[in-house]
Amino acid sequence: MSSRLDSKVIIITGATSGMGKAVAERVATEGATVVLAARGADVGEHFAAEIRSRGGKALFVPTDVTVEDSVAALVRTTVERFGRVDGAFNNAGGITVMAPVQDLDEAAWRAELDLNLTSVFYGIKHEVPAILASGGGAILNNASNLGVVGMAALAPYVAAKHGIVGLTRAAALENAAHGLRVNALLTGGVDTPAYRSSTGATQQGREMIAGLHPVGRVAQPEEIAAFAAFLLSDEASFVTGAALAVDGGFTTR
Repeated sequence: MSSRLDSKVIIITGATSGMGKAVAERVATEGATVVLAARGADVGEHFAAEIRSRGGKALFVPTDVTVEDSVAALVRTTVERFGRVDGAFNNAGGITVMAPVQDLDEAAWRAELDLNLTSVFYGIKHEVPAILASGGGAILNNASNLGVVGMAALAPYVAAKHGIVGLTRAAALENAAHGLRVNALLTGGVDTPAYRSSTGATQQGREMIAGLHPVGRVAQPEEIAAFAAFLLSDEASFVTGAALAVDGGFTTR
């Protein structure tokens, strides 16, 4: 494995499971120092220790991405500990409610947007100054394929993910001339613990979800991680403001 991310310091939210964990493992293998952010301290500390035991460089910082002060502290701690921030993967999020729009209450709507969109706003807001002070770098936001298509019963999640695409493009324009790239990932179904605990946990559910992807299956987290590592590296120096599908053809329909 090359060391194309050698000496870079990269923040990853939602870092202790699924795509976040896979990206953290990949970029650490490629030489980056990873700063892992999640709520679960025990799991986070264990994962950081696991990366270090394999020769990688990792720090866990307990973080609630729905609280701005917590996200600000994450970035501040990273700078204090390592002197710089070169990149970030804003990945935390999830589906917390499934219902038609007319059946949603305000609390459920706001909670979903806080987790999936406002959290990314907090991340970008505090990551940008730190990355610019380090000479530039890259921010990658996980928008999911529902950032560009709709799905019934998931209106708050779909709205939030569409918002991430717009936020990504605006931030990319604001920072393109300063050496900071901002992109969004449009991920399809991925075989993560969250996926397995949802409707995908049943054979019928797995077949239904796989069938939404022209390739006939969902992704492995490592497939997402490989592309994310590229986008966080200098090899993707001409890519910014993009919403890039890694979805097995889902959004081509």
